[in-house]
Amino acid sequence: MRMLEEEKLGESYELKTDALSNMDGLMLLQLNYVHMNGSYENFPLELRGLCMHGFHLKSIPSELPMENLVALDMSYSNIESFVGCINSQRVEKRQKLDGSCLKEKKLLGSLKILNLSYCKQLRSLGDFVQLPVLERLIVRNCIGLLEVCESIKQCVELVFIDLSYCKKLEKIPRNIGMLKNVKTMLVDGCSLGESRIQIRDMDSLELCKANNIHINTRTSSAAYVGAIRRDLKFLAVSLPRSLVRLSLANNNLSTESFPMDLSCLSILKELYLDDNPIDSMPSCVRTLPRLDILSMRYCEKLKTVEHPPCTLSRLLLNSHYHGCFVEKLVFDPKMSPLEISSNCWIDYIYLSYEIEGMIKIQPMVCVAEKVLQSLGWSNLDFLNGKCMGTNSSSESGIQTMYYEFGIFSTMYEAGEIPSWFRHRSEGPSISFTIPSSSSSPNSLLTGINFSTSCSIKIDNSIQFLCEQLIYFPNWPMMTISNMTKKRTWIYERHRDRVSEGQWVLLSHWMFGRNEMEAGDLITITVTERLYESIKECGVSLVYEDDGEEEDVLGYYKSWNHIIGGDLSPFQTTTGQYILEHQRFFSDGILLTLYHRKFVADGARYQAQKEKCWFRALSPRNPGIIGRANEGKGESSRSYPSEEKY
Repeated sequence: MRMLEEEKLGESYELKTDALSNMDGLMLLQLNYVHMNGSYENFPLELRGLCMHGFHLKSIPSELPMENLVALDMSYSNIESFVGCINSQRVEKRQKLDGSCLKEKKLLGSLKILNLSYCKQLRSLGDFVQLPVLERLIVRNCIGLLEVCESIKQCVELVFIDLSYCKKLEKIPRNIGMLKNVKTMLVDGCSLGESRIQIRDMDSLELCKANNIHINTRTSSAAYVGAIRRDLKFLAVSLPRSLVRLSLANNNLSTESFPMDLSCLSILKELYLDDNPIDSMPSCVRTLPRLDILSMRYCEKLKTVEHPPCTLSRLLLNSHYHGCFVEKLVFDPKMSPLEISSNCWIDYIYLSYEIEGMIKIQPMVCVAEKVLQSLGWSNLDFLNGKCMGTNSSSESGIQTMYYEFGIFSTMYEAGEIPSWFRHRSEGPSISFTIPSSSSSPNSLLTGINFSTSCSIKIDNSIQFLCEQLIYFPNWPMMTISNMTKKRTWIYERHRDRVSEGQWVLLSHWMFGRNEMEAGDLITITVTERLYESIKECGVSLVYEDDGEEEDVLGYYKSWNHIIGGDLSPFQTTTGQYILEHQRFFSDGILLTLYHRKFVADGARYQAQKEKCWFRALSPRNPGIIGRANEGKGESSRSYPSEEKY
């Protein structure tokens, strides 16, 4: 066959059926895009597998012997119906000869796999009583298919059903829910979010309009044909209770289209809602007691995913656009470790954005005053009224607070770092030794405030990329090294929209009890890029009393992947961490030339085969970071005095 295909350059070609007459032992036959001439009576009787892509006839020849077939693949064919069109006279004759009864002898009694995908002329599937042992029914992309016969309930051995992109399919048989062995059902792109109706006269059309039923119509010879919205409640009733995998992708389903409860699918493990206009995770998802994989990729309207089932191990949230699209993702504290999959970088371009346990972005106007005081931030001119100038990190001119990895940061347009940074150094680096707190012997060092000022100049090439939304300048990569304890944290605050001018980056780094102690030698370095020049750096320390009961930052300290918590997914070598959330969406940590300055020779990516598990929150543990008790007080103080250094 390959020789013939090469000779015909992939075109269809002719073959006489008599060529197969002497192949008595033939069991597997593939004849793709072949025009057969002659009677099909001479086809081998013992065929078990028959593949005939591009079959040119409108129906299956009545004389074709199929009683022993186990697998039949007639994808891309011109057939218009199946199975009712098959009334094999040849089989009837044989049954008369051997005395068997036609009702007892099933025409396709051995068929387990039926594939009719991409048969554009196929209109109906029926007479499933002839398929008693069918296990896999695949009719993908049969764009002309109108109905599936209710007799499908006779196929009690079915385990796999694929009706994807059968866009004209007006209904899915209700009694399909009676099948007890179906594990996978795919109904992608079947327009389940719409219901086609026929309107025979203009009066009916006007009646629909009067009742605010919007119908997009097109004129045909017989009627006006349109579509109205519908929901999935009817489908939930007809879904097999045995389902393990269900795909409803690309069905124009809104959040309101879903039923409130899907607990009837008690063993469902995989649910795919990709490419639907849902704006939040449907509530019914929480009623699935064993759900393991939830996919909502390419749902461009999706804004919130709150409290997905605690049984999840994988959450798929990709987007067509460059960047992450979900504005808020909230987990239950009891959530098991979760793998978040995405094929894109995260671009933090929203004013309000949170993946709980990973990143939180909010306008400065929404940041509680007590939180700012706990960070030791005070006397900041840009915080007056919490409304900023026209040039800032966001499109609306409002400053934003970023929180990730236990690091708070914001940026604003100014020529100098805040005045209360007494310990300063010109250029891109600063070093100091942590002093003991002179305020109280029970005071604990909980954080370091670090600020840097830089001058940004964007040339024409970078400006063009920014305008095309291809590239956003990143802020200087910050590296804090505890030289005494031989620990290093490298952090880059991603994706800010900035203009030329003088800018200040203000950050607060929370640390665990064992990360920073009196007497440790600390070095902080920022890298300069081609479009920026670092003017100066400043440092101040933040302490809190161990005996105080309130902890304003308790929520932020409960996140897992913070300094002092679990940073193992971001570790390159012992004591060295690259704090970059792209780690969650790739197979390893990317070590750039800049990283190599701080990472020991020989350090490589973390094992590529390891899964990157993300756990949002952890039980409060005073041995990890901060105190265990949450509260509302204003207990932290900043000690910027130069004498302490």
